[in-house]
Amino acid sequence: QVQLVESGGGLVQAGGSLRLSCAASGSTARINGIGWYRQSPGKQRELVTTINWVGTTYYADSVKGRFTISRDNAKNTVYLQMNSLKPEDTAVYYCNANDYGGMSYWGKGTLVTVSS
Repeated sequence: QVQLVESGGGLVQAGGSLRLSCAASGSTARINGIGWYRQSPGKQRELVTTINWVGTTYYADSVKGRFTISRDNAKNTVYLQMNSLKPEDTAVYYCNANDYGGMSYWGKGTLVTVSS
């Protein structure tokens, strides 16, 4: 089992920055990839970015050039640096991890609100 806890959400003005953190615990050695999803009111949850075990990253087109995912293996923590935030980035951001056994784990989410 893997437990994920997100933090760092909040209210920010458009153009501002936030850094989200996702702290993993439990069977972290089994994690193959980890990423961030987001869900806005009335919309489906969407993939924002992922990073795998070897450091390969993926970004949704909507955040390329503005968001950066990184990880600190020693702290079992993944970060999402969000710059040039837009009102449309407002959402609950969820951390997701997949392990080598095919299991998927979710955090409870952290709310990001970008005011115009």
